[in-house]
Amino acid sequence: MAKAFAAKLMEVTERHARDIAENWCRDVVRNPRTPSYHGISRDKLTAQAIEFYDNFSRMFLSPKPYREEEQYFTRYAEFSFRDNIPMHEALYALILMRRHIWLYAQFQAIFTTAVELQQAVESLNHTILLFDYAIYIITRRYQELACS
Repeated sequence: MAKAFAAKLMEVTERHARDIAENWCRDVVRNPRTPSYHGISRDKLTAQAIEFYDNFSRMFLSPKPYREEEQYFTRYAEFSFRDNIPMHEALYALILMRRHIWLYAQFQAIFTTAVELQQAVESLNHTILLFDYAIYIITRRYQELACS
């Protein structure tokens, strides 16, 4: 059953990647914790978030998500570093990406029963694990880039 909910969450995320990305973009360019993003073109930011949301289901459903994530989040760190985004802002922008998945899912009311809420908790736990890996990969890559 949890897999059915996860599939539903992934489907909503993929199908509505542009909407979720645009919501994230509006948030990140106004958020006082992400001032380095305020001057970046909305098209560039939206494209970055769409790429993330398109890759999210592949990473989420992978039996070995760390490998999938390492490729994607190493690039994320490199692009953020080259754009002079401080690491703490790049990580907070990532946290906002995660948050917008769940805000959109909640808005779409994809979980309505007690069973679906339990499945949502299980999916949230798996999502948190993916983001924990992402934070590790991004901080490691930032450190490598800063020392080179």
